[in-house]
Amino acid sequence: MLVIVAPGQGAQTPGFLTPWLELPGVADRLSGWSDAAGLDLARYGTKADADEIRDTAVAQPLLVAAGLLAARELFPDELAARRVVGAVAGHSVGEITAAAAAGVFDAHTALRLVAARGRAMAKAAAITETGMSAVLGGDPDAVVAHLAGLGLTPANINGAGQVVAAGTTEQLAALTENKPEKARVIPLKVAGAFHTEHMAPAVAELEALVPGLTIGDPGTRYVSNTDGQVVGSGAEIVRRLVAQVSNPVRWDLCMETFQQLGVTALVEVLPGGTLTGLAKRALPGVKTLAVKTPDDLEAARAIIAEHGTHE
Repeated sequence: MLVIVAPGQGAQTPGFLTPWLELPGVADRLSGWSDAAGLDLARYGTKADADEIRDTAVAQPLLVAAGLLAARELFPDELAARRVVGAVAGHSVGEITAAAAAGVFDAHTALRLVAARGRAMAKAAAITETGMSAVLGGDPDAVVAHLAGLGLTPANINGAGQVVAAGTTEQLAALTENKPEKARVIPLKVAGAFHTEHMAPAVAELEALVPGLTIGDPGTRYVSNTDGQVVGSGAEIVRRLVAQVSNPVRWDLCMETFQQLGVTALVEVLPGGTLTGLAKRALPGVKTLAVKTPDDLEAARAIIAEHGTHE
């Protein structure tokens, strides 16, 4: 059973879209999506430096566009793809990529929604100086309890020994000085405490957009970050997408669901790497591939042909 996953913020790197623009039709597609997002996605994906694409309002639309570009190259026939793919999921903003891939809304709607999400989250992040740090290793329950003692939120519980802490810069500094037992702490280059109460103002902004969206039910299984459950209602998926902005990401539970569904292969769309790394540790025996450049497409197609479920 094949699972397609989409990465979240922080996966982008300067120039990562450059080789993709050489593929037929990609530049035109990206131009249309740029209009929907109100950003020059081609420039940000080819010429912008690390600081420019770290900006939440830029990073989020760029990641969704990149993931959808790769998905379109792998699955030119979207309806046929939903019969081949056993499940889709995305980490944080990657959930919008996954929802579009599953047919909950079209790509232009995805880019309009994610652009609004990025702007709203950037605005919320500017209210208080906040950030995030990865905590690697240690007992997961003990790590979560340790974070609570410092007033931090376990914003991403990723499985495979990784928890991401979020909170104020003072709280994160205290974590660096007072680490959980047998754990390492690595500050992340993000612009705020995402998936925490600090993002509540962004939730309110996004809720106001939902009535104007055209929404359909997913054409394949959609696994939600909220609790790792398969959600079959498009309206419920969008409700969860909005609420997730200020709630923790439970990627550990998503991977447990993949396992329960019988996953045999997992392909991570552009810019892949983070989620396949987690899967290699948490899902032994599952074939994984991260799509990073067009050179990875042939291998990804071979995995799809071998592991996709044709109905």
